[in-house]
Amino acid sequence: MYLRRFWPYLYLLKPVRIAYIGTLVTGVACGAVSGFGMPFMVYKVLPVVFSVPPPSFWMIVGGAVFLPVAFAVRGVLEFSNTYLSAYTGLRVLAALQTKLFVRFQELPLDFIESGHVGDLMSRTQNDCTAVQAVLTGVTNDLIRQPITLLGALWALAYLSFQKQHLAFVLICALTGVVIILPVRFAGQKLRDQAKRMQVKAGELSAVLNEQLGAPKEIRIFGLQQWAVDRFMKLLEQTCQANLQVTRYAVMLPSVLEFLTAAGVGAAIAYAAAQQIRLDAIIPLLTALYMAYTPLKRLASLHVHIKRGEASLDRLEEVFNAEDNVADPVAPSPFTGERGEIRFKDVDFRYANGPLALQGIATTMTPGTVTALVGPSGSGKTTLAKLILRFYDVNRGMVAIDGTDVRQVRKIDLRRAMALVPQDPVLFDDTVANNIRLGRLEATDADVIAAARQAHADEFIGRLQQGYSTLVGERGVRLSGGQKQRVALARAILKKATILILDEATSALDPDSERLIQEALRDLVPGRTVVIIAHRFSTIRLAGRILLINGGRLEAEGTHEQLYARSPLYRGLCDRQFAPT
Repeated sequence: MYLRRFWPYLYLLKPVRIAYIGTLVTGVACGAVSGFGMPFMVYKVLPVVFSVPPPSFWMIVGGAVFLPVAFAVRGVLEFSNTYLSAYTGLRVLAALQTKLFVRFQELPLDFIESGHVGDLMSRTQNDCTAVQAVLTGVTNDLIRQPITLLGALWALAYLSFQKQHLAFVLICALTGVVIILPVRFAGQKLRDQAKRMQVKAGELSAVLNEQLGAPKEIRIFGLQQWAVDRFMKLLEQTCQANLQVTRYAVMLPSVLEFLTAAGVGAAIAYAAAQQIRLDAIIPLLTALYMAYTPLKRLASLHVHIKRGEASLDRLEEVFNAEDNVADPVAPSPFTGERGEIRFKDVDFRYANGPLALQGIATTMTPGTVTALVGPSGSGKTTLAKLILRFYDVNRGMVAIDGTDVRQVRKIDLRRAMALVPQDPVLFDDTVANNIRLGRLEATDADVIAAARQAHADEFIGRLQQGYSTLVGERGVRLSGGQKQRVALARAILKKATILILDEATSALDPDSERLIQEALRDLVPGRTVVIIAHRFSTIRLAGRILLINGGRLEAEGTHEQLYARSPLYRGLCDRQFAPT
């Protein structure tokens, strides 16, 4: 079966299945009209109209009307077939893209972080479109063209046997067998080259997305020519991959045209040698033409199917990707009401790399602020990712309120948590709606109250449209400090029992930072607050500090305790506050 891998994707929506059946029915009808009707017209109707003696008036009228009626019927069928095919194609494309996008939301973080956003975009757009083309246009023709071919072959065989020209059929059949050889050769080459072409298209999209997202860095370092050269190099590779696909795709029809012409030439030579009259050969040539047209079309469909298979390979890499942070089969009930976080002898590494965390054992109690400090790359952010269960530990256990996070559904676990990252992402929507993402059912009054608590209300009030101001893609219309305060307001609105701040005040001026710290003091009661700190001014809130170094918990205690007994902590602190 050519299309056995594609069939499941037709069953995503019931209306699509109904429309697809209609597409196939009208396709079969079109094929029958073309394959059986036209040869019948040439062989049966025209000889009667031009017979001697002249036919009756009604026979002439019938012969004259048959052709426009046949074309009118085919026109209606063509319209229905094309419209239903377009409807099916658009719905299949939308359903396929939705299925892929939903899968993106389910995949573990390491799958997304290990790839390029541009490549995932290419799979969502280009690869889904290629698969949709196979599911609609190609499969439609796979039903329609064989019917046309069978009708034409029936007419050809009937005429040949009736007039004792069996050799004519054998010559045509031999040509059809020869056609199979280049089709099979080109098909395999096409699949390999089409997959390479889609990979290059994904890489090109990734580079474009990356460079358009870094305009300031490119300009400040004078990298415009570097960016252009890099883009042009990849664009050239993409063009070469496209040309390789085009080479095989164009070569096949040309070879088929030659073989077809050779078959027709042989048939004409045979007819001339047998002294067959022209009026006898015309119906045969008409049937031969009707047979070769769908045969060539079926050969070109082989090209499209191979291209679609290459795209389907890339989509199934996503659909079949292993979820190494899967929900448990029998999840434990979880509310996270207290928010106690406990690490029990935790080891963790990224994708077979060196240990990023080793032997971590500590407890973060509710109603306290715990600060994670240490050199860059020591494992502070990794520790927070394990709390959020973006990754699972390799050894040991992370428990919330005594329950292993691996025994809890991720959606239940994260419902009890809020995160304010160092570089928060805002969506291209209003300020109010970006805050409301913390709790979608929140009222405007709730949004404003959260903004005030995050000390964001003042700057929001100065915006031209206040809370209705559009922030732009990734919050580009706001400063770094403003984005952090909007993100903090979003976290406050969620009312989570565990609040994780990953250097969430790094972009704030001292006065704003002081105000945020005052706001955080009000949030501490009833919550577990974890602060990942690079600026030591941030840890003033912390009643307990964990010093992480080289993936190990080197020391813990208050600021005064660590400063007195830890040379590493003292050095980090002194270097930051040393006079310049």
